[in-house]
Amino acid sequence: MIIKVIFCKYMKIIKSPEKLEYIGKAVFLAGSIEEGKAKNWQEQIIEKLKNKDITVLNPRRDTWNSDWKQTIDNPKFREQVEWELEALEKADFIFMYFDPGTKSPVSLLEFGLYAKTGKVTVFCPEGFWKKGNIDVVCKKYNIKQVDNFELDFLK
Repeated sequence: MIIKVIFCKYMKIIKSPEKLEYIGKAVFLAGSIEEGKAKNWQEQIIEKLKNKDITVLNPRRDTWNSDWKQTIDNPKFREQVEWELEALEKADFIFMYFDPGTKSPVSLLEFGLYAKTGKVTVFCPEGFWKKGNIDVVCKKYNIKQVDNFELDFLK
């Protein structure tokens, strides 16, 4: 397997399934992908962070195959899920985006897992089918919500 780590001026990008070693201060880009239904919003975040001293943990896998059977017995699928779980644990910050054109069940799961950690910032635009739930959870657990791909939480 070829491991590709992209370096910019300061920022380092680690994409699934690359090793999560020596990451330093890191942000995990959680949110809508839904097997490519969501736009590649991660690229917008990466552009905004290009001059920051931070590692971006990006779960959007270049080699994802939507035909993979999503079971624990499928090594590629399991590798993806385990990478995401490890990256979420290691991240200092978790930025979550809920694309209104998706259902994003995995993102909702990750939101529930990390809602009480103090690491999460959420962008959930009008039109996302469970925006009301997201808003209530954010209010209850004092989770920062933003109205765009705002990243001032990294200051």
